[in-house]
Amino acid sequence: MPIKIPDQLPALQVLDNENIFVMSEHRAASQEIRPMEVAILNLMPNKIETEVQILRMLANTPLQINVEFVRIHANESKHTPQEHLDNFYRLFDDIKTKQYDGLIITGAPLALLDYQDVTFWDKICEVFDWAESNVTSTMFSCWAAHAALYHHYGLNRHLRKQKLSGIYEHQALDPKEELTRGFDEHFIVPHSRYGYITKEDYQSVEELTVLAESPQAGVYLTVSKNKQQVYLTGHPEYDASTLKEEYERDVNSSLSPTLPENYFANNDPSNNPKSSWRSHGSLLFTNWLNYYVYQITPYQLDANNIQAIHPSSKKLSKEQ
Repeated sequence: MPIKIPDQLPALQVLDNENIFVMSEHRAASQEIRPMEVAILNLMPNKIETEVQILRMLANTPLQINVEFVRIHANESKHTPQEHLDNFYRLFDDIKTKQYDGLIITGAPLALLDYQDVTFWDKICEVFDWAESNVTSTMFSCWAAHAALYHHYGLNRHLRKQKLSGIYEHQALDPKEELTRGFDEHFIVPHSRYGYITKEDYQSVEELTVLAESPQAGVYLTVSKNKQQVYLTGHPEYDASTLKEEYERDVNSSLSPTLPENYFANNDPSNNPKSSWRSHGSLLFTNWLNYYVYQITPYQLDANNIQAIHPSSKKLSKEQ
């Protein structure tokens, strides 16, 4: 079964043209099943591009999924039309009385800011805490992963002098882990970030398990032992051209970026890169929805049922 998205969402036509199975609201209304309820908190400036990337990853699951796009505040966007936001997004304050099977929180271009200097830091911390009681499993991506690890466990990121940018080989660490079931022995994933947390820091928290890593890019995939939190530092959802566009943007901004590693053929930025990680991304999101959401989520979504399926975690606050 496909993801169900609003009839007029631009991503519907884009994905249909790519032969990716999506279902309009009108068609889905005729199916008598309990779909998965998934919220996507989109922190990226260009929301339409990010919508397409994430929906593409969700589209291969056999489950029907109701997707709801959320934004954290009502500020005017410089990169997304206001009409689009009005038509397809809800504010977090308007949905926080609801419960969801799954939640995806995207990255954000905030790599060099201290967390407390982020204008919506208090609000995103509210989201992190809300998700523990109202979401079966949350996937945190890139900046959101580091921010949530800091909020929940006191793990602070380190910053590189040069951005880590490129595609890197990874390996899964536990052959019996459900989330990495079916992964190739070695698989590649794009990364684009300044921040990192050492493997030793992850391992210092008893409630966390590192599932996949790269010799060059470091820890890629980490989960809480109760499956309620998935921390993803790479970008398996990226289009083939995303790192190229980021590189050209940084060049035009006089930031003197390094060339993305292992990305352009012959390290020549005039060559168009090709995607070689999409199958991994689709499998990761499918495994998450199946093993971390569908297999354990309560049929009746309410806060009491969600809390009942997750043993409480002993967490370190940053104040400790």
